[in-house]
Amino acid sequence: MQELGDGVSAGTVDEVAGADIVVLAVMWPDVPQAVDRPAWEGRILIDPTNDFDPSDLNGRTSSEVVADLVAPARVVKTANIFAADVLASDPRQAGGQRVMFLSGDDADAKHEVGGLFEAAGFFVIDLGGLREGGQMQQFGGPLAGENLIRFA
Repeated sequence: MQELGDGVSAGTVDEVAGADIVVLAVMWPDVPQAVDRPAWEGRILIDPTNDFDPSDLNGRTSSEVVADLVAPARVVKTANIFAADVLASDPRQAGGQRVMFLSGDDADAKHEVGGLFEAAGFFVIDLGGLREGGQMQQFGGPLAGENLIRFA
């Protein structure tokens, strides 16, 4: 577990029930089963999932679907536009900071999650709510796969 970093651990679905912030680290088809049991009241759920065939979303974003599944948790969409190797690399690049986009419908949850990514060295940009921000971030959206570096 050391490779996950300080203060981070993997756990079972039952262990999630005690965490304040949960990262939904499963493939899209596994989302319903992964979120089925925990009590989500008072939790923040970071959603980095991607539905690679959005035709099953009925015009919604994947994070809107996730938000319904984990209500009343506060969902923040982030960390989904990069391949795992880019996400795991140092966010400080060439004298700048890798840009991390996030979206969500709860300002306090976005602030808390954004602070985690800023502390890790990312430059965070809030794209708005799960609907409009999620459309820009999700697979097929204009920001999907973009690896942007911000220079001060």
